[in-house]
Amino acid sequence: MRYSSDHKAKTHQRIIKEASVRFRRDGIGATGLQPLMKALDLTHGGFYAHFKSKDELVEKALQAAAAELDAHCEILFSQDRPLEAFIDSYLSEWHLISPAEGCPLPTMSSELGLRGQHSATTDAVLGARLQQIETALGDGQRDAQSPVMMSTLVGALVLARSVEDEALAMRIMDVVRDSLKNQVAEDEKAGQ
Repeated sequence: MRYSSDHKAKTHQRIIKEASVRFRRDGIGATGLQPLMKALDLTHGGFYAHFKSKDELVEKALQAAAAELDAHCEILFSQDRPLEAFIDSYLSEWHLISPAEGCPLPTMSSELGLRGQHSATTDAVLGARLQQIETALGDGQRDAQSPVMMSTLVGALVLARSVEDEALAMRIMDVVRDSLKNQVAEDEKAGQ
């Protein structure tokens, strides 16, 4: 059977997209190459026609997730109250139950860190969010506040996703969301 000239490129992108979803949803270690390829009706051996290793796929999948997040954050940070929009979105019920579609930091960065596998893409994802937060904060304590805010958001989401009690998960999200938004409001008042 002959394939179109762009068949390999399209297949390559399909693998990256599916891996991006599975790595965020299930974790890197729990995502086997054979089930991944089977889900796409591809052979396990065919994987190596596209990637040298699983590590290469992890980086490409993280880049794909980062591009999705960048597009989403561009919309959020263009709103009138960008930090509130970002906080509300990050600590939303949708983000809680949709790790496959959300920020890759809560799922992938912790696993990469445990494996000792540093990623320039993780640096880029975090750097972009810190820059957006700092820009939205304006002058003052923005250099100190942006890493605290991002760490708090990621940590709250990780904890909320890990508890069995749904009410506790929502409480974590609600309390942290309100606390961060109150801090932003206080900082705005102090800056006026």
